[in-house]
This record gives sequence, C-alpha cells and structure tokens, in this order.
Amino acid sequence: MAISPTFPTRKRPTRTSSFHSSNLADLSLLHSLLHLTDQICSTATAATNFLLSRTSSSTVRKTHLLGVVFEDLLRVSSSSSPTSSSLLLCLEEMYIVLHRIKTLIEDCSNQSKFSFLMQIETVADSFHKLTGELSTLLDIFPLQELVDLNDDVRELVLLIRRQCSESKPVLGAEQSELRNDVVSILNGIKSEIVPDQAQLASIFEKLEIRDSSTCRSEIESLQREIHNRSEEEQQQQSRSEIVALIGLVRYAKCVLFGASTPPRSECLRRKESSSELSVPADYRCPISLELMRDPVVVATGQTYDRVSIKLWMDAGHNTCPKTGQILAHTDLIPNHALRNMIALWCREQRIPFDAETVTGKINGGVTNKTALEATKMMSTFLVNKLNVSDLDESNAVVYELRVLAKTDSDSRACIAEAGAIPVLVRYLTTGSHHPSLQVNAVTTILNLSILEANKTRIMETDGALNGVAEVLRSGATWEAKANAAATVFSLTGVPVYRKKLGRKMRVLSGLVELAKCGPEGARRDALAAILNLAADRETVGRLVEGGAVEVAAEVMAVMPEEAVTILEAVVKRGGLMAVAAAYVGIKKLGNVLRDGSERARESAAATLVTMCRKGGSEIVAELAAIPGVERVIWELMAVGSVRGRRKAATLLRILRRGAAGLESEELSTTTFVNSSTTTVVVPTTTVANN
Repeated sequence: MAISPTFPTRKRPTRTSSFHSSNLADLSLLHSLLHLTDQICSTATAATNFLLSRTSSSTVRKTHLLGVVFEDLLRVSSSSSPTSSSLLLCLEEMYIVLHRIKTLIEDCSNQSKFSFLMQIETVADSFHKLTGELSTLLDIFPLQELVDLNDDVRELVLLIRRQCSESKPVLGAEQSELRNDVVSILNGIKSEIVPDQAQLASIFEKLEIRDSSTCRSEIESLQREIHNRSEEEQQQQSRSEIVALIGLVRYAKCVLFGASTPPRSECLRRKESSSELSVPADYRCPISLELMRDPVVVATGQTYDRVSIKLWMDAGHNTCPKTGQILAHTDLIPNHALRNMIALWCREQRIPFDAETVTGKINGGVTNKTALEATKMMSTFLVNKLNVSDLDESNAVVYELRVLAKTDSDSRACIAEAGAIPVLVRYLTTGSHHPSLQVNAVTTILNLSILEANKTRIMETDGALNGVAEVLRSGATWEAKANAAATVFSLTGVPVYRKKLGRKMRVLSGLVELAKCGPEGARRDALAAILNLAADRETVGRLVEGGAVEVAAEVMAVMPEEAVTILEAVVKRGGLMAVAAAYVGIKKLGNVLRDGSERARESAAATLVTMCRKGGSEIVAELAAIPGVERVIWELMAVGSVRGRRKAATLLRILRRGAAGLESEELSTTTFVNSSTTTVVVPTTTVANN
C-alpha cells in the first residue's frame, strides 16, 4: 500500500517563497520519494507486457538510481539541520515527475498488448519527455549545498544528469516492424484478404500470446479499453482501431489455437451475456433475451430493449410482444432507473455496457469494416471445420459459434451467411451420443434467431423446425429443452411463423410438458413461447386441447405474471372450451387479485371479466364465493393501473348484478358442459373489451 506523503497536501510554494519546514517534514518528503521509486521499479518489473518493459526500461533504471540518491539524502537529513528551500523545491518537483512516471507505467501495464503496440511511438515519446523533465530538475539540483553527501552518490547524481540529458525515445526497429506488420494485416482484412497464417503466428509469438486463454485475456483487455474510453469525437478513431484489433484477435484465436473447449458446466445450466455470466431476468429483453442496453417502456408498461422493440414495431406489429395487448400508442419511454441499474451491474461484472465491441459497432454507429470482415472470415473458417470434424471437435467449434452469435447482429448475419444453420441442424439429434453438442447447437440457433433475417433462414431450412421440436420434447438436458423453447419464442415473433409453429402439435405438447415439469428457467421460456403462440386465434384451441390452460393454472402460485397473462390471452380468444378449462383456476386468480403485482392483478381482473361474461352465472357464483373478493376488487379500483381500475369496476358490477346483470346486457346465451359436467351459461357473442 502506498504511503501518503505529508508534503503533497501542502500549498505548492512559488520560486520566490522561503521554506521554514521542520526536519520532520523534510524526512517525510524523502521517505515518500524513496517509496515512490520503489513502487515504480516494482510495478515495471511486475508488468507482463514485454513491450512496456523495453519502452520504459531506460526511465526505470534512472529512477532506480535516484532511489539510491534519496536513500543517502535521508541519511544526511536525519542527522543535520533542516534542508534548504531550493533543495526542497527541487525534491517536490521531482516527486511530481516521478508520480507521473508511475501513473504512465500503471496505465500502460493495464493495456492490451496489441493496443500498446499500436501506440508504442506515443508511449515512448511520453517516457522521453518525462526523462527530459528529470534532466531539467537535475540541472538545478543544488549538489554544492550537500557537503555531507557521499562522494559515490555525488558522482551518481552527475551520472544520472548526463544520462537524462542524452536520453532518446526507446523504440527499436523490431517493435516498429512488428507494428507495421499488424497494420498491414488489418489493411489486408479490410480489403477482404485472408491473413497469412504463418505471419499471423509470428506476430502472436512475438507478442507472447501463445494460446486460447491469453487470446481471451487480450480480447477482454481490449473490450475494457473501449468501455473506459470517452465518447468524444476525437477519440472515435482510436476506438475504431481497438474494435478492429478485437476482430483480428478473435479470428486468430480460432485459426491459430483452435476452437475453445466448452466449460463442463455448459451441460448443467444456461448462461448468459458476453462473459457467460448469469444475467438477472429483469435485465434481459423479453424479445432478444439479451442484456438490455437501452431499456424503454411501451404503452402496456412492459420494458424492452429499444433496438428489439423498434424492430418489432417496424415489422408492422401493433401489439405488446409479452402480453399480446394492442398498443395504445407507439411512444417509447426511456427507463432510466433500470438502465442505471444495468450499467452498475455491468461495471461490477466488468462487462462493457456502452458499446458493442466484437464486430465493430462504436456507440451504435457505423460498423468497423476491418472487424466485420474478420468476423466473416472467422465464421467461414469455423463452418468449414464443421464439415470435417468428429463430434468432440465439432462441439468445440459449435461452442465457438455459440459465443460469437451472442455478440451482435453483424455476427449473427455473418454466421448464417457462411452456411452454419443447415450444419447446426444435423447436431440437434445428437443428444443421446453427445448432450453438450446438442445444447451448443440449439443455443447457437437460438442466438442466430434473434436477427430477423435469420428467422426466415431457420424456418426455411429443411429439418430445422422438426429438429427444434425434437429437442423440445426429448432433449438430453433441461438446458437443451429450455433453449429450444426460447427458439420457438423467438421465431413466433413473426406472425406467419407463429401460425406455422401453432400447427405443430409436437411443438405445443413439448412446450406444455416443459412448462409443467421443467426447472424454473425452462418453465419461463416455455410459458413465454406459449404466450406468443396464444396471440393466434387458431392456435389457442390446440393449446387448450394440449393442456396449456391447466398448466398455467398449476404454475400460477410460483409464476403469477406469466401464468395469468397466458390465461387472459387464451380465454379472450379461445371461446367456450378455454373458459371451461380455466374454470379450475378461478380461486387462484382471486389470490392473484389479492397478492399479485400490479401487472398480474390487472391481467387477473381482465381474465375474470372475460370468463364471467362468457361463462355466465356459475362462473360469477364461483368468483363470489371467494372470501373477501369484493374488498380486494375495491382495493384494485383504488390503487391499480388505469386499465386495472376499469376492469375491477366492471368485475364488481358483474358480481353485484350476477347472472341477471349479464342478461340485462342483452347477450344471447349458450349452454355447455364443463369437465365436471356442471352446466354453465355462456354468451355466444363477444363483448367489447373495456
């Protein structure tokens, strides 16, 4: 831990001021200088960037020699009168220069090797300028006043002075040539020229990047640098350069060192985000399932990432993807509180938040051409390897594609254009022989499906839909099943594909079974897909037949929002059969009315209104039999959302009028028999939704 010196906290003296400081303050200053020189030497020695070691070596050697001088000055000062004002001033100025040297070394040691190489001329010049400042201070160093100074140390001061005055920027021919080689490769990639593998290997060897692990560390360092850079216009060029370097390192990692070995835990649990950490559910966009960067609130109160909901609306949708409700308006209100929470979480997890860094988007702006071409080359290389690999090697390659497909839209487009989807479909049936490969294959397809254009590619690929359905029904792991459900959810964002998926009973039954028996995360994915499918009126009947309503009622206690929203959509579009199936959930809906979130209570009230209108007196009687239900409805009328209060008022009116109230609305009725053979009166016409 650094010692906090006494003197920096004092007012900095002018050249004309005189010093009357105590001997104690003089000793504190010298102790601080000695400690600072030790820190500089130890920081430079510990630096893993060999380029830094070479560039800073001359300055660090001079700093080490100055430490010997300070040590002898400390000996002299401890046994003599207070130090002269001219010496104190010189030492204080030295402290400032040495502190700047320490800061420069720390900043450089935290840089990635590639980024440092690209700036090596600037860094060398910075060290040279600081050495020049030391030379100036040594020129005015009052050596003649220090009569008690050791003769060897006196000669050492003269030696350091001469070395500083003769110092030149330390930049060898090898370093310049290495930098030029990297620039040449980057320019070649930009012109769509595949790098020479031998030259690439030579560069990485010289930079001491010798395996996948050090490549990943290099990529993480580059991503942190982009995250830490300011967004000022003059820094955009350097940010763009770092983005290009990330693309180069990612490509080289695969070409030189092979695909990464998937973590063993991949078979056991689902992971999210670019760093493969578990992203809190509230931080994920319900559409893309990605970490939200710009969360916005739509008219229904649901939050989505701005890019995802904008694509949804631009595709012609006028409904809320999560609830299925028609949007009263298309305004997108920024959710600043949630964005701040996500940004804080990202900083804690050391995840870049403000910029997409892998294929080259800077602040959501223009894609970096070099990084994009590197991603195309990497995608083609990986897909070609899949055609000649055994299962274990294929698993590593597919895992690499899975990670790449999570980064951004350009990566997803590159992978699909390289022909990955038909190859990935082959691995959906490998669960019994290679569960990890099945998980990675279906998850890669899920990540690819986030891009709108890839939805079409997946739906039109022979065997893709059947393969996803097979994983959904009989996947080797819960993770595989959950990601298959999430893939269905993603594909149902397109109405025509929603209809097509809704006609496949294997998909519907797989979702219902997963929602019933799976772990919590898998259940949520299945329920989200069921909700999307319920937006299609033709599919609702099949969902009811498949048991979706009973499952929604069953999970209502643990996942009330998802379950109630499904019931609302199903009874609204499903007719008499849906109301009959939902009859068993009336008391649970009453519990949600009492204890649920605002959104869940609103949805529960809307569901009960529809059921009472369609189901007649017996539904009303079942609801009225719930203890304290009127008081709960009154509470919702007082504190609920606008729609919730309106639905609660309608529900209370229905309860008080009973069956007579329904007849007074001039609704014709029909009789049907529910699962318990109880006769229920149901209107045959739909009443306008409040």
